[in-house]
Amino acid sequence: MINADPQELAKFSELAHRWWDPDSEFRPLHQINPLRLDWIDSIAPLAGKDVLDVGCGGGILAEAMAQRGARVLGIDMAAKPLKVAMLHAMESGCAGVDYRETSAEALAAESPARYDVVTCMEMLEHVPDPASVVAACAKLVKPGGWVFFSTINRNPKSFLFAIVGAEYVLNLLPRGTHEYAKLIRPSELARWCRDAGLQVQHTRGMEYNPLTKRYWLSGDTSVNYLFACQRA
Repeated sequence: MINADPQELAKFSELAHRWWDPDSEFRPLHQINPLRLDWIDSIAPLAGKDVLDVGCGGGILAEAMAQRGARVLGIDMAAKPLKVAMLHAMESGCAGVDYRETSAEALAAESPARYDVVTCMEMLEHVPDPASVVAACAKLVKPGGWVFFSTINRNPKSFLFAIVGAEYVLNLLPRGTHEYAKLIRPSELARWCRDAGLQVQHTRGMEYNPLTKRYWLSGDTSVNYLFACQRA
């Protein structure tokens, strides 16, 4: 049983050719990427590390981590975004990044405790069994290594901001990008991390001001949030 939703894969595959257009549907990913990258790099310095990016899509974060000196493997279950990622890495001359079409669970069975850092950003809310992905990420990282997650909280405020606001009012994301029932409370993600042998060491929230069109990290985890976890 593959832990992927065919409709979700199709949704992102249809938009694959627009992944690296900073004015496309993926503009929010381009805008938040420096924030995510700096936060990860400040906790687990990337230079010289073996890094896995789970659910890498078109490679925005994977390529940026390679540019910081990491050896990066990006994996995804959607073939079209991966082709876009490979092409962009070639065109931009970005060394140190590679891509594979596989699942976190399959790679965990093949290469346990292989990576210094594992990132899984904006992906858990798009799979049928997010706890399984968390467990796979925990298996893939070395003891003492770091796993980073980012996702969206599930509450009335997040419904208003992340779905109604972002998809229907501000048109920051295509309509239907997120399903409310698939959003994940921090308490749920923390439990899956504990069950998988990961200790949550740092949490941050991500906020957006539609007037200034600016994103920033804060202590408010009520909508978008990030976890930094360490494997015991």
